[in-house]
Amino acid sequence: MKKGITILVCLLMAVAILTMSCQKKETASGPAPMEMVINNGTQIQSIDPSQITGVPEHRVYMALFEGLVGYDPQTAKAIPGVAESWTYNATNDVITFTIRQGITWSDGTAITAQTLVDSWLHTLDPATASEYAYMMGEVVMGAEGYYTGHGSRQDVAIRAVDARTFEVTLVGPVPYALDMMAHYTFSPLPMHAVNRHGSNWTRVENFVGNGPFVLSEYIPNNRIVVVPNDKYWNKANVFLTKITFLPIEDQNTAYNGFLNGEIDWGTDVPLARIDEVKLHKDYQVSAQAGTYYILINQYSSHASLRDSRVRRAISMAINREELINNVTKGGQLPATTLVPAMGNYQPPTGLGYNVAEAQRLLAEAGYPNGQGLPTFEYVYNTLDSHRIIGEYIQQSLRNNLGININLTNMEWATYLDYRSNGPFQLARAGWIADYLDPQNLLDLLLTGSGNNDGKYSNPEYDALLRQASRLPDGPQRNTIMLQAEQIGIVNDQALIPIYFYVSQSMIDLTKWSGWYKNVLDVHPYVGIRRR
Repeated sequence: MKKGITILVCLLMAVAILTMSCQKKETASGPAPMEMVINNGTQIQSIDPSQITGVPEHRVYMALFEGLVGYDPQTAKAIPGVAESWTYNATNDVITFTIRQGITWSDGTAITAQTLVDSWLHTLDPATASEYAYMMGEVVMGAEGYYTGHGSRQDVAIRAVDARTFEVTLVGPVPYALDMMAHYTFSPLPMHAVNRHGSNWTRVENFVGNGPFVLSEYIPNNRIVVVPNDKYWNKANVFLTKITFLPIEDQNTAYNGFLNGEIDWGTDVPLARIDEVKLHKDYQVSAQAGTYYILINQYSSHASLRDSRVRRAISMAINREELINNVTKGGQLPATTLVPAMGNYQPPTGLGYNVAEAQRLLAEAGYPNGQGLPTFEYVYNTLDSHRIIGEYIQQSLRNNLGININLTNMEWATYLDYRSNGPFQLARAGWIADYLDPQNLLDLLLTGSGNNDGKYSNPEYDALLRQASRLPDGPQRNTIMLQAEQIGIVNDQALIPIYFYVSQSMIDLTKWSGWYKNVLDVHPYVGIRRR
């Protein structure tokens, strides 16, 4: 018995020594790397929050920066970020933010209320030429005057009360202002790095951020790599040890990369293989607050596109139901208005498929059977799905109206620049809501808006939108926005809605936790980890 006890003790000691050895080895080497590879779909235009305008850029932004508020990963509503809390005044037109104690940039420089003042003024500065400055101008008192050159910096109603108190005066009791401030337009900027390096501050060797990650590699047309930011206030909940963003534009290549285990999150799927994709267990699809549409240049080189009858004819010649059922097949909803049903807002009834009426309108405008019209250029950014949809639209207009269009494919940055500054005629476009309010989409047609690439302008439309932006949420505001959309989309057909989006991703949710479907398709990286 004594011998047995001795043997047992020896065995227990051996197990303990072995366990201690293993534990020591694990501690010495650290936890296993938790890396995520994301196909971002294209080479991004910029990582400067004052310059970015697209969804691919936003995905990288959320790794590198954080605003006063961030996004709840499940609801996409505002949650504390740089600001730990906020309060409203009695009339809901002043928000006072409390900045977190001791929060810093990745280089250790303090972030204070004055940082926010300087950053917002930089974005609004006409010299910065931020396309999204108009968004801040909609809600912050005095901001519109400054960025349009009709006012001064001193008119912008933001101030640092003290190092940790940032006060914003709104144009009225804007119901969506707080959710809007999660958008990159409102991001703090490392002005000490901007002032030191100019536009080169976003280079890897100069980069300073305040998000959960910092820039490690940026090889154009190859990859962007980010690693954890040791100075991030919430680093305890950052579990990924590296994120690699790939700019693969070919959706088949990206999908195959996911199937082969080379990509963890594919942010899009190949339209040509949608029937196969929908059968895969890792296909994630959900409703999305956004619209796919045809952008029309109101100052096109050909006068016909300035005629609302021609624009309405084009819209009514496209069978959206057929497109969705036979081409996209992802659960999208046909759209004849710009805004999907959102909250208590119900959009007007737009112009549906009606070939006979489309032909009548075209003839009334002086172009029977398309006679007298040029061959229009239709521009799209490089993706197979955009090409396939473009080919459907091309065939519809030729068969139903005798209108010919040529499809022109451009890489992402060139496409964005051409849409903003080039002599385009028709272009594919899409808008995913930045915050859950109809005004976010309706602002696309506001005169002078940085995202009004079609240069539509209607004073009555503008007046209604400005009135709506100053009202609290409720029936009166919804009625005014409805009147605006009736003018801009139904009467003037300033652009041609095609369908309301669904988000489509490939990610194995049995492997990854912290990634949730939501209507804005935003996925903060804090909290994402392997199961």
